[in-house]
Amino acid sequence: MVKYILRKLVYSIFILWGVLTLIFMLFNVLPGDPARMMLGQRADSASIAAIRQDLGLNRPLWLQYTKYINDVSPISFHETINKKSYFYIDTKVYAPCVTLSKIGSHRSVLLKFPYLRRSYQSKKNVSDIIRETLPNTLILAVAAIAFATVLGILLGILAALYKDSWYDRVFLVVSTLGMSLPSFFAAILIGWFFAFVLGPVTGLNLTGNLVVLDDLGQSLHYEWKNLILPTFTLGIRPLSVFIQLTRNSMLEVLSQDYIRTARAKGLSETSVIFKHALKNALNPVITAISGWFASLMAGVVFVEYIFAWKGLGYIIVDALNNYDLPLVLGCVLTISVIFVIINLLVDIIYSLLDPRVRLY
Repeated sequence: MVKYILRKLVYSIFILWGVLTLIFMLFNVLPGDPARMMLGQRADSASIAAIRQDLGLNRPLWLQYTKYINDVSPISFHETINKKSYFYIDTKVYAPCVTLSKIGSHRSVLLKFPYLRRSYQSKKNVSDIIRETLPNTLILAVAAIAFATVLGILLGILAALYKDSWYDRVFLVVSTLGMSLPSFFAAILIGWFFAFVLGPVTGLNLTGNLVVLDDLGQSLHYEWKNLILPTFTLGIRPLSVFIQLTRNSMLEVLSQDYIRTARAKGLSETSVIFKHALKNALNPVITAISGWFASLMAGVVFVEYIFAWKGLGYIIVDALNNYDLPLVLGCVLTISVIFVIINLLVDIIYSLLDPRVRLY
């Protein structure tokens, strides 16, 4: 188990490095200039050059890349300092670090927190922006996956128990339609129908965040109803998949010999289904949950922007519009780390549910 986790962590480092490299190179290949985006189209060349120098955009591309990777990496090379802290040159602040070893008299290898730099537009630390918006994204993603998991398993069990009935056919048709409906298109339809057409009846808002703020930015109260439409929209596709996975898996498990033996012993149908069949039938569903949670973290970009839910997805779209590279990289890296952690946890849970599975 320990060797497996360590091996997965090594693989994860290469995955994160590949994601950062790809996004970094794409930003520098695509047309656009962050300095001009900040100053506007009428800015003079001298002002643009000054901003580019301040942001380090006048350096060669390979130097920008290596410096960014060095900042993001928890183990990095920097000038030797006397204090037990790492000096961020662009923010003029010190951050905690541990010196692992010295290279000559002027360079050291440091262990530190990853530094995601500052946003080009707001000048705030990217880590602070992520810390403010990540809880909203996690709340939305967890609510959507919980909604899809609970309802999908229950409807899948019902479809398996009443195979070939009208229940089964309706669930299969609905799940097929749900899987074929893109999240961004579903968000527009659901928002228009439930918040605009049926707004006086449902009382739901088309846009809105979980926390309502006053004019001074202070928290007033929570609007939990603003979570309903984004959760429903984001949970439709995984719900459809979980219904079919649970149905097919339950049908396969219910045909096994040990289920017939359990029924022959006189156990109630409820005990047979929930204590014997469901545990083994959940293995493919749990595997799908990890992948779909990662998909939710990606699909949340469109859903959050349409419903004005101030999370990582909303911030990513706004950063792309403003060509804010550090903010985009920081948000993508955060989502990638969450994806890696969830996949590792699901592999461990999968081995605990099924004793036949071993991690090596």
